[in-house]
Amino acid sequence: MPESRQYELVYVVSPEVGEDGVTDLHTQVETIIKDLGGRIEKTENWGRRRLAYEIGKHREGTYIVDLIEGPGELIKELDRKLKVLDSVLRHLVVRVDEDLRKSDRARQRRQTRRQRRRGSSTTVPAGESVAQEKVPLQVEPQVAVPPASDAAEIAVATDKAEVKE
Repeated sequence: MPESRQYELVYVVSPEVGEDGVTDLHTQVETIIKDLGGRIEKTENWGRRRLAYEIGKHREGTYIVDLIEGPGELIKELDRKLKVLDSVLRHLVVRVDEDLRKSDRARQRRQTRRQRRRGSSTTVPAGESVAQEKVPLQVEPQVAVPPASDAAEIAVATDKAEVKE
């Protein structure tokens, strides 16, 4: 049996198709998926939205998102059939199981690192503090500097003496 994978299908339905037409199209997609050995895990109807650019003189479309689980042959056949349907303006199928698997592995690595860090650190009971070692302060010798006001008075006095001469 071929490996089952997860895919995300997004398709945009023409605005000329009513709500009944959208549900009929979705049931067509659902029967195609079931006939080829897949299943729809989740469906979201994003409703009618403005398109990023004009497609065949249409400025709006109804967006449908499906999360599908099934083999790769299912996606090839689904892609071929969606290309033929006139009511579907655009569609896109993306494999998402690899991304989910990568994110799960990264999450597990973070958790193991966190547990290792917690295991290596010492815990202090509530209400107690960690005793710190008292280190003597090193004092550098200070050089005596006359206050700035004395230096200013000396400078003013020398300036006055030069003016008098």
